[in-house]
Amino acid sequence: MRLLDKYILKAFVGPFLFGVFAFTSIFIGTGTLFRIAQYITEYGAPLLLVMKAFVLALPSIVILTFPMSVLLASLMTFSRLSSTSEIVVMRAGGLSFLRLAMPVYIIALIISIGAVAFNEFVVPRTNHMYQSIVREEIMKNASPQTQDHIVLKTMNGDDLGTLMYAKHYNSETKELSMITVQQFGEGGKLQQVENADSAVWNGQYWVMHNGIIYDISAGNGVERTMRFKEQSLPIKSAPKDIQQDQRKPEELTIKELRHQISAYKAAYTNANKLEMEMYQRFTIPLASFVFALVGAPLGLQKQRSSSSIGFGISILIIFIYYGVMTFAGALGKGGALPTVLAALIPDTLGIIAGLYLNWRVSK
Repeated sequence: MRLLDKYILKAFVGPFLFGVFAFTSIFIGTGTLFRIAQYITEYGAPLLLVMKAFVLALPSIVILTFPMSVLLASLMTFSRLSSTSEIVVMRAGGLSFLRLAMPVYIIALIISIGAVAFNEFVVPRTNHMYQSIVREEIMKNASPQTQDHIVLKTMNGDDLGTLMYAKHYNSETKELSMITVQQFGEGGKLQQVENADSAVWNGQYWVMHNGIIYDISAGNGVERTMRFKEQSLPIKSAPKDIQQDQRKPEELTIKELRHQISAYKAAYTNANKLEMEMYQRFTIPLASFVFALVGAPLGLQKQRSSSSIGFGISILIIFIYYGVMTFAGALGKGGALPTVLAALIPDTLGIIAGLYLNWRVSK
């Protein structure tokens, strides 16, 4: 069995690597190259800087191709074994389909786990470096005068110290509006919440105006409140730092996304988009395992006689999966479905279909 496992895995690796390169090329050709060319033609960015931005954009593309490549590799591996009747000989020797497919399922699960780690430790950093190059070196910090949903924070070691949310920021007047500040004690326990109508930069620090403080540090449901006309904001970021501190969801780690969600919810602001991003950090990589469950039994169908047919079927399944993911994601972001349920729907449907197909070919 060890020889058979190695044989099947060897047949799987080639199509998987081909899929990574093929699907990455498709993504690059349909979007990334256009943006890169735009940076050169519209902003006059130097070629070396543009190439650096191109390399930094690759991890966020490659991570999307893993599930597609696993699907293609699973289809082509078992299609080849079926077309050469090798699968017939193996099953005639008393081996079940599930046992034959087990090495593919295990490697697909390993790819899924590795993709979650890659999506957490590599992709957000490269996305942030890419966006920093675009904002600061290509677009020369060209930014709108007003920004929405500003989140700033301070850390006490590994624990969150202060978390501030402002609904609007006007860079011309250096004013934050509709502010909520959460202050945390040891162990990340919430101690105090401050709300204010606005905060203005006085040249040295931010001054909040017309607000209220909720002190809950006593615990046991005890809450003390105090109103104020002016109060210094416990955030030291200067106006010039605010733009640099703001990151898009794809630039944040899961821990940072949780902080953002906490800030949004404290200000009673819709955080569904951020929640969907956080949950999809797990569900999209898991699609590699889901696609293996679907692709392996489909590869046994007699009509799978060429790699082009396998590639075409892969495209069809990918289109269906990402169509369902987009539709469910829209429902989750719009509040029609709980975000965790919306994120799980594509993988759940894929697992059900995969288990059914495995049961059918195992009979």
